[in-house]
Amino acid sequence: MKALLLAAGLGTRLKPLTNAIPKCLVPINGKALLEYWLENLSKVGISEFLINTHYFNEKVEEFVNNSRFKNQITLVYEKELLNTGGTILHNKNFFKKDEDFMLIHADNLCFCDFNDFINTHKNRDKDCDITMMLFKTQTPKSCGIVELNEKNIVQKFHEKVENPPSNLANGAVYICSSKIITFLEDLNKKDIDFSLDVIPNYLGRINTFLNDTYHRDIGTIDSYKQAQKDILNFI
Repeated sequence: MKALLLAAGLGTRLKPLTNAIPKCLVPINGKALLEYWLENLSKVGISEFLINTHYFNEKVEEFVNNSRFKNQITLVYEKELLNTGGTILHNKNFFKKDEDFMLIHADNLCFCDFNDFINTHKNRDKDCDITMMLFKTQTPKSCGIVELNEKNIVQKFHEKVENPPSNLANGAVYICSSKIITFLEDLNKKDIDFSLDVIPNYLGRINTFLNDTYHRDIGTIDSYKQAQKDILNFI
């Protein structure tokens, strides 16, 4: 299985940390956020990574060139940000035909049993083309919140609403069937937002995996500071 690590964001809410480095390289206990993803996924057999770049792309290139994973990484520079769906389509030849792939927003700090995540996807209902990682959030108004049926399949999705029905949140980490690429092509759009253009069309066909170990969006200075404390439980 291959993985797409989305790492091109501007990290605006993390300024001044991101005045000189991209969000994916902010250090957590002295180690780049992106490094945690490469380490954790390599342990479960993910051997090829595609990383998109934009903001401070040269910094990501330098990081990769000095990484022990450099021979497993393909970098793609986006002069203009393509959004999640656009990045998948632009690099569709990277993915193997009829092989599932991981899709990861790499601005999260995440620890879990990734083998269990993969197995949950393998054992999904036959009509599901996506397995979404979930976590329980303390700030549901700032997240995409899901409602599930008795099979833990997503029935409703609420993207950053004022009164969310629960704290069960989309972790922006997925395993996708290669069928997703055909769906994206059929949308016939350049700018495809996964939360707005894909998930609503797949309601009733999205399997889920609950990460009850640790998941945090490193999206604000406060969240970043908390991650610096939390990481001590995982080293």
